[in-house]
Amino acid sequence: MKEVRIGLIGLGGMANVHAAQLEQVLGAGITAVCDRDQARVAEWGDKLAIGEGSRYAEPEALIADPNVDAVMSITPNDAHYEIIRLCMIHGKPIMTEKPFTRTYEEAKALLELSKQHPSTCMVGFSYRYTPSFRMARDMIKRGELGTVRHLFVQYMQQWGGPVFKTPMNWRMDKNVTGTGTLGDLGSHMLDAARFLIGEPVEVSSLMSSLIKERTDPATGGMVPVDIDDFAAFVAVLEPGVPAVFQTSRNAYGSQNQFEITVFGDNGTLHMGWEFGSKLIWVHPDETGAEVREELEVPESFRLLQMQDFVDLVRGTVREETATLLDGYLNQRALEAVVQSYEERKAVVVADMEAEDKSRAV
Repeated sequence: MKEVRIGLIGLGGMANVHAAQLEQVLGAGITAVCDRDQARVAEWGDKLAIGEGSRYAEPEALIADPNVDAVMSITPNDAHYEIIRLCMIHGKPIMTEKPFTRTYEEAKALLELSKQHPSTCMVGFSYRYTPSFRMARDMIKRGELGTVRHLFVQYMQQWGGPVFKTPMNWRMDKNVTGTGTLGDLGSHMLDAARFLIGEPVEVSSLMSSLIKERTDPATGGMVPVDIDDFAAFVAVLEPGVPAVFQTSRNAYGSQNQFEITVFGDNGTLHMGWEFGSKLIWVHPDETGAEVREELEVPESFRLLQMQDFVDLVRGTVREETATLLDGYLNQRALEAVVQSYEERKAVVVADMEAEDKSRAV
């Protein structure tokens, strides 16, 4: 088995998570690293015994390296577009962090570019690899819930709340991220809904900046925050399933509370990342009495994201893998949520593409 040589761009906190997972994948390893912070490059290079010639400060130099078979990009949102674009042009498979891009315009541009430069691209919707989410998807597709009637999704974190005195950082800078908690956590919620049920057809939303000022680490003074740290929206998912979503960075007591409840005629499924090896299945028995089961998720529903990426690079394409098109469709839905809030009306998601075409005429 030929080793898949991976170049890692972006050496911040999440890079450690992906690198640790990659260590569990046979026949793959990180052989080149890149970051603007050369101290981090030196630290990672020494840790992984990477030679000086494979330590980079600029992404394109790593992407163009003939000794790099594929790229992992673990960067802030404003770097996604250019790194994906360069990978397309150089013909390098990429696993990119979510959200796919900072803006819908960037997502459209990459989709167009892919027509000339077909790309092997995985978008890092990591919760597709939560065992209970995968088992729930299988049960839904096999019809065990009967007709799915509606869906509730929430993703709550606490770190932005006043008690934590979190200073201004890049996740709160609209120029870097595009949106706040919507793109950060809401992108995962939308992807989970697409993964389990179907495409969002129409959305109506509320977005709010609950903490309007934060401390600037550079000056110690207060600076305004113009980005959402709370978002809620309702949607209709194909094939006509209503869904309710909420996300916040100000939910005290919530560490990484990503939970989904799917209500069907034959019962209800409840799942969450914090208890990802179990699936709660509430359904009537043969007498009509309510049964509440806590199902242990079988091994067959376990798959490492990095294993999926390495398999993708080797040519094994799974139906449930999040590709470039999934990234684009997710970004389109995020844009519809923003547009709905700004225009104070429900937005049909596909209408945005129609608007694009009309402007191009």
